[in-house]
Amino acid sequence: MLASFFATFLIGLREGLEAALVVGILVAYLTRVGRRDALPKLWTGVGLAIGLALAIGAVFTFGAYMLTFEAQEMLGGGLSLLAVAMVTWMIFWMQKAGRTLKSGLEGGVDKALRGGVWALVAIGFVSVAREGVETTLLLWSMVQSFGESAEALIGALLGLATAAVLGWFIARGMLRLNLGRFFTWTGGFLVVVAAGVLAYAFHDLQEAGVLPGPFGAGAPIDPATGAVAVGWAGLPFGWAFDLSTVIAPDSALAAILQATVGFMPQMTWLQVIAWVIYVAVVVPLFIRGVRANRRPRATAASPVAPSARATAAAATS
Repeated sequence: MLASFFATFLIGLREGLEAALVVGILVAYLTRVGRRDALPKLWTGVGLAIGLALAIGAVFTFGAYMLTFEAQEMLGGGLSLLAVAMVTWMIFWMQKAGRTLKSGLEGGVDKALRGGVWALVAIGFVSVAREGVETTLLLWSMVQSFGESAEALIGALLGLATAAVLGWFIARGMLRLNLGRFFTWTGGFLVVVAAGVLAYAFHDLQEAGVLPGPFGAGAPIDPATGAVAVGWAGLPFGWAFDLSTVIAPDSALAAILQATVGFMPQMTWLQVIAWVIYVAVVVPLFIRGVRANRRPRATAASPVAPSARATAAAATS
């Protein structure tokens, strides 16, 4: 479906562009200091990081087939929780460290050049491995929740390929992109995506029997129908709502809603509670971080002459 393709494409684009910018900074700095001879060591580290991400994805994908259904759901739920934690941390880390990222990376390269071959391989590996593992976990969790591995995988691969091309153009000075605005908008999208992944993680853990829910023996039963209770009668371990008769679970609308806001036509109370708490806590913190990053720029821009302000605006457009 187009929804799963778009969601994984945007995630691949954002995460891939972060990694591409990091590599571009490292390559540009080595070139500037006249140490192009060290580039093969850097690329070795980058290659190892990419290999690690691919290996983790392969292990999760093919290893799950050898597990029981409960074990698969437990694995999926646990990895989804890990993906949500990593993505949330990375969003706020980028807000704080984005302005000093370049100087920090260049300082790390200086230390690595004094530390020998393996030190430079290590900095290339660490700089990309973090993004690679995070991307692998998030995309794997989303593919599992969509159940449409082909479309989601194609979207992720195209997003990563597009990020690599954009990163190359930016490093060459052939493309100017307002990265602050880009990461702000995609960061907001990732917050909502992470909330949906968190809700689906609770669904997996309930199916595995790790958490109580409508799939276990302790589910609240509606005495009139004999089925698991829906609505307030199902609180806290039944169904919060069931709109399957209105929105078919396999419909395009259901796929779009799940890809964008994590909505499923049938959700448990624990899923809804987890989604609401995550959004209620993370969204205000994210908005506060965005405002904090903009405040110094607004203060600094106030004494700038109109012509200079226009030039600055043109440079970032």
